[in-house]
Amino acid sequence: MDIIPDLLQKQKKKILEIWMQNQLTDNALRDDLMTNDELLKQSEELLDSLGRAIKSGNTDNIYASEFDQITEILSDVSITRARQGFSPRETAMFVLSLKKAIQTVLEKEYSDSPEVLYKEITTINNLLDQLSIITFETFIKGREEVIIRQTDEINEISTPVIRVWDGILALPIIGTLDSARTQIVMENLLQEIVNTGSTIAILDISGVPAVDSLVAQHLIKTVSATRLMGAECIISGIRAEIAQTIVHLGIDLSNIKTKASLASALQLAFSMRNVEVRKINRTASPGLAR
Repeated sequence: MDIIPDLLQKQKKKILEIWMQNQLTDNALRDDLMTNDELLKQSEELLDSLGRAIKSGNTDNIYASEFDQITEILSDVSITRARQGFSPRETAMFVLSLKKAIQTVLEKEYSDSPEVLYKEITTINNLLDQLSIITFETFIKGREEVIIRQTDEINEISTPVIRVWDGILALPIIGTLDSARTQIVMENLLQEIVNTGSTIAILDISGVPAVDSLVAQHLIKTVSATRLMGAECIISGIRAEIAQTIVHLGIDLSNIKTKASLASALQLAFSMRNVEVRKINRTASPGLAR
């Protein structure tokens, strides 16, 4: 006797009603991210798909072809919720709360048959636990995609190339400089050199918390790439502790122009461009004197 498939078919309305009530009364419900109508549509679609999947009698192997549609539905729900900002618990409860709804209906239908009730509850628990694992795994993948995309966006924003003068670019670097970020720094800097025809680039590392051998190598690579484009590179923001670290590590930066501050680097860049900046003392107009 196919109890679970028959139950899902005959008691679908009741199960959906209890399931929706379970979800709507959950304290973790994010009604700011999803409307009740959207939640009802997702729930009904999943319940219909579940009924079709186990109609063949398969309640063990969720990787069989009859479960393809329900796996696809759960994957779409998980990815969407990950992008919308739902938590892992909120997403997992979408499936786990269905288990409670089906159990409630089973207990009412088979209260006088404890052996049958135990068997069917065990069956549906095992099935929905497996589906909840798929939901959770897909959700994690979705969150990883979001994190990667946000990291790329942050890296793009945090590596702006600024044109400070005709022929002079400045690129302030804030945070840790790793291989991926070095690639973005080089791409942005080289592209701006091409766009502006600049001949001097200032890399300011005042915002880099620490410089080790790996960070130094990344800086050297950036300087080398800049020189290949016909531009000279100046590294500014060399604090005393960073200078000591570089010496201690035995890193040779003797062939690279370095300055302690961005102002000093800019002054050097002006001299390299034969630009003179002078302070003009303006006296107050006689008519304004008091």
